[in-house]
Amino acid sequence: MISEFRSFIAKGNVMDLAIGIIIGGAFTGIVNSLVNDVVMPIVGAITGGGFDFSNYFLPLSSAVTAPNLAAAREQGAVFAYGSFITVLINFLILAWVIFLMVKGVNRVRLMEEKKPAEAAPAPPPADVQLLTEIRDILKTK
Repeated sequence: MISEFRSFIAKGNVMDLAIGIIIGGAFTGIVNSLVNDVVMPIVGAITGGGFDFSNYFLPLSSAVTAPNLAAAREQGAVFAYGSFITVLINFLILAWVIFLMVKGVNRVRLMEEKKPAEAAPAPPPADVQLLTEIRDILKTK
């Protein structure tokens, strides 16, 4: 069983998956920073007053009176639609970036396919072919 496990782990697909997960985790940090530090401030400036989606919520209990989401969650149940909007924007940006990456890879693959294959060497001129045939005939005699 241990040798089967070793061969399973050593397969390229498992290693590729592990690398993908690690890079994906790092990429998530980049996308979160892009959304929180670049996109959301611009959206806030455009919509007026630099608002933050993450603090938009509806209280589901009359006991919730806090002005921000963290404090409101401590007081009771809240419908945190602002957090959902932020996560949705993260997803859309991530999906767009992945789309652009796949599109770029597909373009590179298409260019590789369009490259002419290595041309076979040109046949020798007719006089060289004739001399080669004569040589081969003389060798057999």
